[in-house]
Amino acid sequence: MNDKTVAPQQHDLYYVLRICAVAALGGLLFGYDTAVISGAVEPLQKYFSLSPAETGWAVSNVVVGCIVGALGAGWVAGHLGRKKALVLSALLFTVSAIGAAVVDSFVWFVIYRIIGGLAVGIASTVSPMYMSEVSPKNIRGQALGMQSFAIVGGQVVVFYVNYLIAKGATDAWLVEYGWRWMLGSEVIPCLLFCLFVFTIPESPRWQAMAGQDDQALKTLARISNDAHAHHLLAEIKESLRLDRQGWTQKLSVREAGLALILFVGCMLAMLQQVTGVNVMMYYAPMVLKTVTGSTESALFQTIWIGVMQLVGTVIGAWLIDRVGRLPLMRVGTVGIIASLLLTSYALYAQQTGYLALFGMLLFMVFYALSWGVGTWVLISEIFPNHMRSMGMSVAVCSMWIANFLVSQSFPMLNEHPLLMELFHGAFPMWLFAGCCVFCYWFVARFVPETRGVSLERMEALMLAKLKRQPVSHEENAVLRSSRA
Repeated sequence: MNDKTVAPQQHDLYYVLRICAVAALGGLLFGYDTAVISGAVEPLQKYFSLSPAETGWAVSNVVVGCIVGALGAGWVAGHLGRKKALVLSALLFTVSAIGAAVVDSFVWFVIYRIIGGLAVGIASTVSPMYMSEVSPKNIRGQALGMQSFAIVGGQVVVFYVNYLIAKGATDAWLVEYGWRWMLGSEVIPCLLFCLFVFTIPESPRWQAMAGQDDQALKTLARISNDAHAHHLLAEIKESLRLDRQGWTQKLSVREAGLALILFVGCMLAMLQQVTGVNVMMYYAPMVLKTVTGSTESALFQTIWIGVMQLVGTVIGAWLIDRVGRLPLMRVGTVGIIASLLLTSYALYAQQTGYLALFGMLLFMVFYALSWGVGTWVLISEIFPNHMRSMGMSVAVCSMWIANFLVSQSFPMLNEHPLLMELFHGAFPMWLFAGCCVFCYWFVARFVPETRGVSLERMEALMLAKLKRQPVSHEENAVLRSSRA
């Protein structure tokens, strides 16, 4: 049924974008917390006398917390609500930022960073989940693009903060105090998140699942209008009724096709990490220092990596509801492969100019407009209502597992004497380029175009693509009207 024949929607876009912006602060802290280590990793390595493996652990230990946080986020968001889960992440972010900045023990540094990882895991799962559930379908991609924009915005801010802290400082001061100021600077955005998260409403879809129909109706009416709110609530309740009926009939997850949808969500999340983005974000100063020879210059150039990612994110968020998810994913993946090959050539040939930096900047633009924006949008919308919290929890957990493997192994690959002697740092880039070829095939084979499809219609679309079955005439008519 076409929503427009039921009631004029007339969404309050300002209100939707405002509450999504608050939820996106979780993404900003996600970006800030994960990228702040890029400027601190070399001083930390010297302060705690770390080996290459321990350096990898100093960077990747946060991902352990991310994995646990993402797994627990599904339960917290499902039982306590999306809003309370965001409140919890805000508190954990604050504890981590203060603790990691004042410790003198590497063990306690790791513990506080893992606490920050718990916050990142929760926020990276719940923020896009919340945004997908409060956004009208015709702007869902743009609203969720705010998550990617916030993540990248947090990274750009912290790159600049790290540069300002390091500018004019001696190496000795950076080793003793500089990394503490870098990590402690996160307290400011943490306090802002803690303040504003209490001003947003609970997700109406979670309220409907919790039997809080009156509250759900009130939130939906605030987003659109009374008539459309009643229609949408009825559609949500019908979707939940059919889901529960399916469970009471004891259909297996595999028979219901849910395992296939979960597989796609997890793979999209994991493939995002093997594009090589972690190396660009976490280890950019280490890679660029081999070209510039200066920590300060490397940190300054890292700012531009974040800026170009921000540019790509804006482009992706603007296009994703106009041209669709799949065109961006395909074009972006081809651009990523070309950028990685260019960067690897610069490293292999030991170019001392800006070719390596240009390749990394180009990579960030193509990554941001495709996998950076597209992955978060897709994993936020492909799951049926009744399994969205747990589905996203497992998918984001998979993302952080892949993140851990990449960020932990890169220093060992990059600093391996034989690989460095033979390839001069280009070998990891070739591996990522090969992974991106697989990424292109996976998207083409398993991911349908979801632009404009309501969340309640997504399961049928996903199963038709996964099983290579044409959508029925009736369902196709519903999907067309859903996109209208």
